[in-house]
Order: sequence, then C-alpha cells, then structure tokens
Amino acid sequence: MRDVIGAPAAWLARAIRDKKVSSVEVVRAHLEHIHTVNPRLNAVVFATAESAIKEARAADRHNTRKSVLGPLHGVPFTAKDIFNTAGLPTTAGLRMLRTNIPTRDATVIARMRRAGAILIGKTNCPPGGMGSDSWNPLHGGTRNPYDVNRSPGGSSSGEASIIAAGGSPLGIGSDSGGSIRMPANYCGIAALKPTAGLVPVTGAYALPGGLSDPRSQVGPMARFVSDLALTLPVLVGPDGIDSGVVPVPLAKRTPKLPGLRVAWYADDGIMKPAPAVAAAVRAAARALADEGCTVIEERPPSLPEAQLVTLGYWGKKHMSHERLYSRWDVFRSTILEFMTRFDIVLSPVSPTVAPLYKARGSPDHQYTYTIPYSLSGNPCVVVRAGTSPENLPIGVQVVARNWHDDVALRAARAIERALGGWRPASVVG
Repeated sequence: MRDVIGAPAAWLARAIRDKKVSSVEVVRAHLEHIHTVNPRLNAVVFATAESAIKEARAADRHNTRKSVLGPLHGVPFTAKDIFNTAGLPTTAGLRMLRTNIPTRDATVIARMRRAGAILIGKTNCPPGGMGSDSWNPLHGGTRNPYDVNRSPGGSSSGEASIIAAGGSPLGIGSDSGGSIRMPANYCGIAALKPTAGLVPVTGAYALPGGLSDPRSQVGPMARFVSDLALTLPVLVGPDGIDSGVVPVPLAKRTPKLPGLRVAWYADDGIMKPAPAVAAAVRAAARALADEGCTVIEERPPSLPEAQLVTLGYWGKKHMSHERLYSRWDVFRSTILEFMTRFDIVLSPVSPTVAPLYKARGSPDHQYTYTIPYSLSGNPCVVVRAGTSPENLPIGVQVVARNWHDDVALRAARAIERALGGWRPASVVG
C-alpha cells in the first residue's frame, strides 16, 4: 500500500472509493502530518481535526455500492484563509477579523464539499490575503519547507507550503498578480490560475468579483498537475452571484501536443533571470519540443506596459481611470493577438528562487513575469522544472489561450513527466 502522505489526490480518491484505505485513515494521517510539520512552517492557522474526522467517518459510511460518489469523495483539502468557511474562522490575517466566523461557505469551498472533499485546515496569508510575503500581525509568517530560512512567497503562502510539505494533497488559493503562481514556484508544487471568468470568487475576502477586478482568480494548488485537472471541473461555472463568471464549458477533448506552437522566453527584458531559472525554462522548452511541439524563442511585445498598467491599478503610478483602462485594453489586445500565433507561451514565474524570509526587496518587480497574464486573463499553470544550486525548487509558467486551460494543463503535465515535477522537501522530512 502506498503511503498516503505525498500521494496524489486522484490516487487517494480511487483508493478510498475502492476501500483500499478509508477516508478516516487518510484524513487522520494528514492531520497528524500537519501536527508534525506545522510548528516549523506555520502554514496552517486553523485545523479542523474533530469535524474533519467526523466528516470522514460519514464519507466511509456513505461509500456503498449504490452510492454516487463525487470525484473527491473522502479526500482532504486545505484552503487559503480568505475563503469563507461555515463555522470556522476566516481571518485573512487581519486582527479585526480574528473573531469572524462565517455562516456560509465561499462558492469554491461549497463546491469542493459537494465533490466529497473534506476541509482539514485554513492556511496563512499576508494581511487581507494580498502581498508578496506571508507575514501578518495575527498569525505571524510562514516558512518555506525546502529551507525554513526562506519565504514561500505570497500571497497563497501557507497553501503552497503545507502542500509541498505533504500536509495536504490539494488546496484552493487566489491570484491577482501572481499569488497562486509565485508560492507554487517557490515551493515546487503545481498550480493553476484559471482563465478569467471561469471560477467564481464569491465569499473570498477582498475579491469583489464581477467587472471591478478581472485580474483576481481562484484556482487549485496541488503537488501534481493531474490533480489540478481533477479539481478544476469541480470549481467552474456561474454561481448566480459573481457577475464576472461566464458559462463557458470546459473542453471535452484536449488537442494532442504534437503540432502545438510554443513561444518561450527566459528573459522578459525587465528583470534578468538567475542562470538556473533560465536553464529550467530552456529544459521545459526542450521537453515540449521532444513531445512534437513547434518551439520558438519569442516573447510577447509590450511586456513593460503590463508593469505600468499594474502600478497604475495599484495606485503607485498616477493615471486617470479612463487612461488606465484604455491602456489595459490595448495591452490585452496585444497579448490576444500574439496568442493567435501560439498555443502556449512558456516563461519563468520569477527571476529568482525563493527569497530569504522577510527579506526586503522590490516586490513590484518580483511579479513582472506573472502580471502580464493577470491583465490578459490567460490561464497559467506552474510546474516544477528544475532545482537551483541552493537546492531550491524552480518552476516554469505555462500560459495558454483564454478558455484553453486544458491545453496549459496538458503541456505542464508533459514538462512534469520529463523533468520530475514535485519532490519531497527534506527539511521537514
């Protein structure tokens, strides 16, 4: 029997369904592992031990021959502490929310539960759920499981850290400018920022949804790309509240990799990547070429414009609203036009590996590789593709055309197969 800690969520779901292992065993093992590793990581801020075991027992009782089971039946998951969870605190790292206990689940939490998944914990994030590092005045900061002297990045900090450390097989994060992608990169896991308008943000703190912030998306995080593909269908579709969600069905058939056109770049012309980061992107490009893709070194035009538009959006650069949205539209059209020539764009996630914990730097420039695709709304998958000289994970960003999340997932899966993907973190052993 495979050890449930470190196993893919899909394998756990099959093993539970086939009664090779019980949901109680799986949930208890992950809760115990969290108890072991969390003192060094501070990734999980609320655990649901009693209620999770109770739900796991119910899941095992319901697992009968006549029962119709959800795709994640009995499988544990965690969620960034910005998502409303009925009966469990949702604080977003803010002291003013320390006693906040919602009465309803966020849409994505409710959908995970309906798919049979069992919430085992809420994970740490910067104040308000936004920022480049994990520290907040309520819960403190989270550490990277590959080196506890380093940061897991932000803002889905605790989520990436606990998944990488084996405490959770999958989880839910949010991403406005790179907040799913950056921690996934620094912690060596797989993650998806879906196409804008695919997944509702209803019930997520400070994410208004609708037309007011099309940059912010909610998506799955896991150790394996296949688990992202398993979870995405659970999350998608209108909920009758978030007006920005479009009823676009997921593709039933994904195109084969041979013949797909891939543009890759290791340097965006703004922040020069570390040699190991550039090497990881080149290795990922070779992996796609080996799969039969047509691979060309070329980067999209106007990438510096994304930085200026985002600084304007953040209020760090003076720009009238009319001018801001006009420039945003022009940039978005530039990326859309570029993507008519390519099925995939491959790039770094960050120019560097995980920074030192609470290091002072220039976070505005930390996201130059991720924010262009927040503005354009493209789906982006992060997958581990290399290791730095410091023995830290290096991920790559796989971008597809809007509404073609499946293509990004397929390409990322090929990179994962070729280059190894997630590896256990020896620090938490």
